Amino acid sequence: MDQHLHWVIVDTPGRGLVDVTSRICPWVSAQGISTGVLTIWCRHTSASLLVQENASPDVRADLETFLARLVPDGGAGRYRHADEGPDDMPAHIRAALTQAQLSIPVAEGLPVLGTWQGIYLWEHRLAPHRRELVLHLMGERT
Repeated sequence: MDQHLHWVIVDTPGRGLVDVTSRICPWVSAQGISTGVLTIWCRHTSASLLVQENASPDVRADLETFLARLVPDGGAGRYRHADEGPDDMPAHIRAALTQAQLSIPVAEGLPVLGTWQGIYLWEHRLAPHRRELVLHLMGERT
């Protein structure tokens, strides 16, 4: 059983979903693990991870619209915590409702994603941020 650890830095443009699939799959393939599991960890409390459709950008837009209705930005005392602005606490709530970690099976040297699936970092803050993902790959070599 082999294990590999890798960090991926993602510069986000601000709130929304950033496709990181093309940053992750080549690294997994290069490690020579034929069968195993990939864990992706987001080291932030105002961003999250998601496996979602990668074909239609309307899906990502609709997800963002839905979450904006569910967790609106602050203002006028909506949230007590607003240390970093009106999008601060909503970003923490959005991250709490989604996930900070993904586990994806690996087969034939690649994450087992469906035809229309991609791996996304979901930035919940309005401003651009530099986010860090930690990849942990464990499995059997080819």
